[in-house]
Amino acid sequence: MQYQTVLKKMLTELNDEVHYYLKVENDFLNLNQLLNKEIEISFEGYECLCCGLNKKIYRQGFCYDCFYSSAQVGDWIMKPELSTAHLDIEDRDLDYEKSVQLQPHVVYLALSSEVKVGVTRKSQIPTRWIDQGASKAIEIVEVPNRYLAGITEVALKNHVSDKTSWQKMLKNEVLDANLIEEREKLKQFIPDEAQPYFLANNGKVVEINYPVLKYPTKISSLNLEKTPVFSGKLVGVKGQYLIFEDFTVFNVRNSEGYKVIITVK
Repeated sequence: MQYQTVLKKMLTELNDEVHYYLKVENDFLNLNQLLNKEIEISFEGYECLCCGLNKKIYRQGFCYDCFYSSAQVGDWIMKPELSTAHLDIEDRDLDYEKSVQLQPHVVYLALSSEVKVGVTRKSQIPTRWIDQGASKAIEIVEVPNRYLAGITEVALKNHVSDKTSWQKMLKNEVLDANLIEEREKLKQFIPDEAQPYFLANNGKVVEINYPVLKYPTKISSLNLEKTPVFSGKLVGVKGQYLIFEDFTVFNVRNSEGYKVIITVK
C-alpha cells in the first residue's frame, strides 16, 4: 500500500499504551498496526505548512519567510516568559496571541531521560508529554496564562533541567525518580505570582507506555534530504520518533512540511 502525505507531527491517543496516527491523504495510518512491517519512506519535496508553497523548509514545517512572519512561530512559543498578550501588547498578531497565551497553562515535571520541567497549554495534556517521550509526568502549577507559566519554568530550571536527552529517551535509558518528591522540593522556588496556583491536591503521576518491540542500543538519525529513500522494519514508536530494526530513528516532527510517499510492504 502506498500513501502520499505532507508530514505533520503524529497524532496520539493515550490508552494502556500510546496509539499513534499519521495523517495521509484523506485518511489516518495507525502506526501501531505497522509494527514488524517493512516501510519505505520516499522524499518528494516540500510544502510549507503556512503558505503551502513548494519552498525549502526552514524550521517547524515553515519556509524561511513564514518562520519570520507568522504569529504561530513567535519567540514566545519557545520562550513562554516572553508572552505579552496579557498586557495587550502585540508581537506579530495580537488576536492570535491572545487566543493561545490567554489560556490555562500547566508547568509540569516529566521523566523522559532525566527529570525535566516544561510548559504546555492545559488542553495539550497528555499530548505534550507523549511528544517528549515521557514515561511519567506530574503537574506542578496550573496558571491562567502563558506568561505566568513561563516565568515559573524559568525559576524552576535553575534547579532542574528543562531539556530531554532524546538519545537516552529512545534507548529507554530513563533515570528512576520520584516525581512527587521532586515536585515538593521545587515548590519553594515557584515565583510569588504563581504560588497561589500550586496544585497542592494533585499528586497524581501519569504513567505512559509506548508501542516499542525493541529499543535501539545505538542510534542513527534519518535525514530525508541526505537519504531521500529509506526502507526498514518498524519496531517502535516513541515521542515523535519512528524506530527501525537497524537502529535508524526518524523524527517525524522535525520533518514537518516534507512531502513523502510511504509504502507499506
